[in-house]
Amino acid sequence: MKTGVVDVGGGLRGIYAVGVLDYCMDQGIRFDIGIGVSAGSANLVSYVAGQRGRNYQFYTEYAFRKQYMGFRNFIFKKSFVNMDYVYSTLSNSDGENPLDYDSFKKNPMEFYVVALDANTGETRYFDKNDIQQDNYDVMKASSSLPYVCPPYPINGSVYYDGALGDPVPFEKAFELGCDKVVVILTKPEDEIRNSKTDNIFAERIEKKYPAAAEKLRGHSDKYNEQIALAKKYARQGRVLIVSPDDTCGIDTLKKNRPSMQKLYIKGYKDGIEIKKFLAKNQY
Repeated sequence: MKTGVVDVGGGLRGIYAVGVLDYCMDQGIRFDIGIGVSAGSANLVSYVAGQRGRNYQFYTEYAFRKQYMGFRNFIFKKSFVNMDYVYSTLSNSDGENPLDYDSFKKNPMEFYVVALDANTGETRYFDKNDIQQDNYDVMKASSSLPYVCPPYPINGSVYYDGALGDPVPFEKAFELGCDKVVVILTKPEDEIRNSKTDNIFAERIEKKYPAAAEKLRGHSDKYNEQIALAKKYARQGRVLIVSPDDTCGIDTLKKNRPSMQKLYIKGYKDGIEIKKFLAKNQY
């Protein structure tokens, strides 16, 4: 049986998924395929590398630094989140909290990162071959929220957040051969996504990136449709949706350390559902 895990990201709410994945590492739970979207790609890259607790520090410590995120970055660097600080300065081999690239590369688990080509509106699935030592640009691209961040350049193209192209890519996991897929959400599974903010940001980027703006306008509908389909597969026993019952007041870019710690604990406790799900070999 081939198993997959999908981390849909969600900015700072992603600390919930960190709790889930730390539980998996503590319990020796392994997957054959991982697909990360936005912040979910960062969560999973540490999971693949076997670095338990690494991402917790990014959320509860580094995210509170002015170099990491804030309006100062937005004013002077035109990006609310400084992707180069997060994925290069901190994460490179000479950084404060380097990714264990050797362990990441040696792990046989397949790994994919979703991003959206800002010019064409096409979804791109980067894989391990697109990630080299001290070059973690694919995570930067996948995490670049429209308007909040500029699209990130890779090999002549520029990319926005992967959620615009494939918000909940469990169907991609099935295409890659998975029999069972764990989908980690960072907000309640029954919460309907509203398109109001998406439409506002779409207007801001439409002149320069019309294809991406169109995808952004349809983002909420696609997310809601994919969640509905995931629930259908869950009833068949092929998908497990792991999600918090509430977000403890944490939003995409809203920082509150005690609330983030509570959300992490929720994720860790909810991880037990994965152990039960994978123990069932029939669906």
